[in-house]
Amino acid sequence: MEPCSATSHRGSVPWQGLLLTASLLTFWNTPTTALLNIESVPSDAVEGGDVLLLVHDLPEDIIAYKWHKGERADSNSEIAAYAVSSGVTTPGPVYSYREKIYSNGSLLIQNVTQQDTGFYTLQAIKGTFLGEEAIGQFRVHPVLPKPFVTSNNSSPVEGVDSVALVCEPETQNTTYLWWRNGQSLQAGERLELSNGSRILTLLRVTRNDTGPYECETRNAVSGNRSDPVTLNISYGPDAPIILPPESYFHPGTNLSLSCHAASNPPAQYFWLINGSPLQSTQELFIPNISANNSGSYTCLVNNSATGLSRSTVKNITVTELVSTPSIQASNTTVAEDDSVVLTCLSNDTGISIRWIFNDQSLQLTERMKLSQNSSILTINPVKRQDAGEYRCEVSNPVSSSRSGPLRLEVNYDPAQESSGLSAGAIAGIVIGVVAGVALIAALAYFLFFRKTGGASDQHDLTEHKPSVSNHSLDPSENSPDKVDEIAYSSLNFNTLQPKQPTSDSPSPIVTETVYSEVKKK
Repeated sequence: MEPCSATSHRGSVPWQGLLLTASLLTFWNTPTTALLNIESVPSDAVEGGDVLLLVHDLPEDIIAYKWHKGERADSNSEIAAYAVSSGVTTPGPVYSYREKIYSNGSLLIQNVTQQDTGFYTLQAIKGTFLGEEAIGQFRVHPVLPKPFVTSNNSSPVEGVDSVALVCEPETQNTTYLWWRNGQSLQAGERLELSNGSRILTLLRVTRNDTGPYECETRNAVSGNRSDPVTLNISYGPDAPIILPPESYFHPGTNLSLSCHAASNPPAQYFWLINGSPLQSTQELFIPNISANNSGSYTCLVNNSATGLSRSTVKNITVTELVSTPSIQASNTTVAEDDSVVLTCLSNDTGISIRWIFNDQSLQLTERMKLSQNSSILTINPVKRQDAGEYRCEVSNPVSSSRSGPLRLEVNYDPAQESSGLSAGAIAGIVIGVVAGVALIAALAYFLFFRKTGGASDQHDLTEHKPSVSNHSLDPSENSPDKVDEIAYSSLNFNTLQPKQPTSDSPSPIVTETVYSEVKKK
């Protein structure tokens, strides 16, 4: 207020001066003394433990301390008072003999209970009987007991019932967690969490919801997990399976069938043959069966808990073993490009036939044809590579048998085998060779004549030179464009006249001369 009054008596003061004054006052001002405060060690205490309310930044000249329960300092809430000079503690109305005040003003509370949770107020009294106050607080948590899980339905039915699991006991300030097969559970499509996650609800349970389940409780000072709980969920029966998968058997064997169906509790099994009840067991055994034991075998399963029944039918056929077949051939020795027919002979019915060639399954080509039941094999035309051993194999679902070998011989021309070429290919090669020889002969004759023609026919070259001047230039001319000199050579051909059929005299010989220009370089 003084600056204001000073300002009012001295008149107007520029605002820059006010800023400077404020800055100087701030610079000269001593640091503010730290305020009295209380730290709770620990702030979250376990029930039965100790808590220390530790005092910080005490002012000077303290002569006494007073601790109160709550956020107000009044005589009714006083715990105790401590005189610094004498070190004497004077109990107050709420003193419980578990409290102790130290010379630095800190308060120790031993063996705390949940009722000790809350605020605590400290009065620090100075010599002027003026005091400062500070408030601290802490929370006391119980040690959580081991939880356990309860269920509202001990035997739920798959797809029908829902189950509520409850984590017990219920405690305050507690976090609840759920686990299944070691994996944390969260709310989802068929999972609901309620009552602070203390209740887990499984909607329309399935066999995969069996568990085990555990619940876990946590607070600020402790944690614990329950024993695992497994749900007994009734389900099934599923469609039964009959083993073994085979359906064909031969007479004299023992028939042993077993039926299996997923079910909880285990299903009851019943066998029926051709619709007539046989026995109430999971396994069926019939020794030394015959054709009379062929028919439909039904396994019926029932679950009394779910009230459901399922069945599966298996047709059993008892059939004889196949006999050994034989092969008949239209001819065992054939010429190449002829045809042959092989027939597999068997007295059995309901069989499959397979052909074997040189101990391997026959690979059919475009020259081979099988009848509808594969008993007849036709090869047309036969080739030399078809020669070898043939067998046929007959089989039914319970047995198979293979015939003895039949050897097919194929006759063919060895010359064709050495060449390996067709007649057309050979003719083409011969024609090509002849044409090549004729061409080479003509070329050799021409080259020979060029070498020897100048010496042997010099007279003819000079005699038959009409108009040579027309074909050559003066030898004295040395022009680079000089025309090459041309000489003439002659070839004499003796031609026989065609022989007349009515004349016995020899035909006259006609000589014909042909001229050819030869350029000299």
